[in-house]
Amino acid sequence: MKCNTKYPVMLVHGAGFRDQKYLNYWGRIPAALEKQGAKLFYGHQDSWGSIEYNAGVLKDNLTRILNETNCKKVNIIAHSKGGLEARYLISSLGMADNIASLTTIATPHHGSKTIDLLCRLPEWLYRAASFFTNLFFRMLGDQKPDFFTASRQFSTVHMKRFNEQNPDALSVYYQSYAAVMKNPFSDLILFWPNLFVWLIEGESDGLVTPESATWTNFRGVLRRSTRRGISHADEVDVRRRNFTKKICEKGIFDIREFYIDLISDLKQTGL
Repeated sequence: MKCNTKYPVMLVHGAGFRDQKYLNYWGRIPAALEKQGAKLFYGHQDSWGSIEYNAGVLKDNLTRILNETNCKKVNIIAHSKGGLEARYLISSLGMADNIASLTTIATPHHGSKTIDLLCRLPEWLYRAASFFTNLFFRMLGDQKPDFFTASRQFSTVHMKRFNEQNPDALSVYYQSYAAVMKNPFSDLILFWPNLFVWLIEGESDGLVTPESATWTNFRGVLRRSTRRGISHADEVDVRRRNFTKKICEKGIFDIREFYIDLISDLKQTGL
């Protein structure tokens, strides 16, 4: 079994989604990992909670997981905003001793210049949009949605301060990945976001640039060998269909194989 790691794995989702039983954020990936022996758990944080609030939810769930499994630590694999919440959990909530590793995928560690521009919108307009967004996600199950705060936390100014206040813990193994779309037409769901980010910041997966996603032990940019590329949605198998990707020109794999290899590597390092 490639994925029966020493410590169980906690999957931490990104913004705008929740961990649902019948509509899994991670698509077919969990089934593929469990088939290879992985012991999986989920973060169950809010879709649009602030980093601080969601990290508190992660702490409660982590404590429950440790009690259930009788393990001292977990490996965290986090997508997008979930990586920031995991870092806050480790560095600001004092849970470093309970985290063996943190792998972040397309996490905006250095913020977004595109969000910087959006933050210049009139505050009344931003708050009005936030009000209706919070109302919608509260109906979907969020306990404390705060779109106004959570979205503005992606600014480069906020992330600079966040990084200063949340340095890596020496006892935790960190690694990070990024991905890119070839062009805005690569994923019509993310056409407009990718176009805007490309005009302002350059290539991205539709939301996050490789520069922003680069963190400790950066393992490279996920690229597809065809003209499509890999989008922010593809990284978590949103479409539930096969596609391939290329990591730093080293070979072509199914996205599920990427996660299997990722966890297999953690197993090989004794985690």
